[in-house]
Amino acid sequence: MPKRNLLLLFLTTAICIVAWMARDRTGHSHRFAEVMATIDRSYFESVDQRELFAASMKGLFAQLDEHSAFISGGQQKEFESLLDLQFGGIGLELSVDPQSHAICVITPVLDSPAWRAGITAGDFITAIDGRETSGMSFSEVVDRLRGGPGTAVELQLTTVPGEQSSKSQSALPADGASEIQGQRQETHRTLKVVREVVKIESVLGDRRRPDGLWEWLLEGDSEIALIRITSFGDHTLADLQRAIDDIHLQAINSTAGLRGMILDLRGNPGGLLTSAVEVCDLFLENGVIVSTRGRAVAAGTSPPLDVRRATPGSLLAGIPIVVLIDGMTASAGEIIAACLQDNGRAKVVGSRSFGKGTVQSILPVGDGDGLIKLTTSEYLRPSMANIHRRPDTDDASVWGVSPDRGCEIVPTGQTLEAVAAWRRVRDTVPVLQTSGTLPVEKVAASPATMLPRNIDPVLSKAMDVLQQQ
Repeated sequence: MPKRNLLLLFLTTAICIVAWMARDRTGHSHRFAEVMATIDRSYFESVDQRELFAASMKGLFAQLDEHSAFISGGQQKEFESLLDLQFGGIGLELSVDPQSHAICVITPVLDSPAWRAGITAGDFITAIDGRETSGMSFSEVVDRLRGGPGTAVELQLTTVPGEQSSKSQSALPADGASEIQGQRQETHRTLKVVREVVKIESVLGDRRRPDGLWEWLLEGDSEIALIRITSFGDHTLADLQRAIDDIHLQAINSTAGLRGMILDLRGNPGGLLTSAVEVCDLFLENGVIVSTRGRAVAAGTSPPLDVRRATPGSLLAGIPIVVLIDGMTASAGEIIAACLQDNGRAKVVGSRSFGKGTVQSILPVGDGDGLIKLTTSEYLRPSMANIHRRPDTDDASVWGVSPDRGCEIVPTGQTLEAVAAWRRVRDTVPVLQTSGTLPVEKVAASPATMLPRNIDPVLSKAMDVLQQQ
């Protein structure tokens, strides 16, 4: 190539690079960089640039809707683990004792490092890597237990049947306390546990079995299955399919057959839109699942509509379904309830849902240090009715998902507390473990007064609806 052409090519490339660099130094981006530089140069105290940037992001996203945000640092890791439904850790569900403020184990995650190490419900964590937990916040305890797979953490634990233990169990039903603690003697022990990738359960049943797996058929009415979905993530669909397979086996073994299924979405804050669509498709032979409406491509044009439809084939065909919702059922949970209700596949029982009908896209920042969670579309029910409740929307407007006629029930706060305490007991592995061994002790069935129908009025209403069907 002639030297003149090479020189021309070089000049053209240089001009393009300068123009590209200049595009980000004009307008608002230039003003923003100038303001940041002025503060850094002239403010009377030194300011951390990362903190200043984070504060500016908060102000920027505050002008958008409440679901859009800039996520960075520890929040980014937490957010990603919620979507993946897995994290690096030892696998413990924890709580803070309301009276002693000690860190108490609710239950180990099935087949997690904590489970295999013999940590069990009712254990108190007194120290982590030599530092006492009494001086830590709950979030600090969680952060210290989590970490990269393959790394170790040292725990000091105690099981005290005296003051701490009795206080920890005081909020639970009397029979539940014996299920969790049994007759263990006071022990103090130190364990070194190696972290692994721990999978978060999002599909739960009626109660735990001694082996840590779920009983899906309702205690006291083995012809009805209960599936609780707590959030929608990457492996929710696979977990739900396995649960339904287990339900078929348990129903066959019970000899009573399967008369109906209750899908409990109470307290479900949502999750991945794709996961919600996949779950709906499991139960529908055909029909619209949900429609999403994005931003108009040009002024004066209608926003594009993306309609998601069910594919042929459905599970539990012919088995009546009831969906449970409450005021905390949101987003993907509302998609499920609205879809099955509008398609006539399920009755909805409970109270009106939250009304969160927008879709957030997760967009990574170029350097990988942060995520942009941005509302990019809204979704509509199969009936094309609105789900999203805007700040200026009143209760008389159309939004969210409402129970079917005659199926609305709103428990009192006192009842909800009793149900939550009862539920914590049923979600706990009802066994006494010893280090390195799996449990052998079975727990007797709950007395009649503690059966689901007699404790949870919303669940009881759903059972009545299935009986009518």
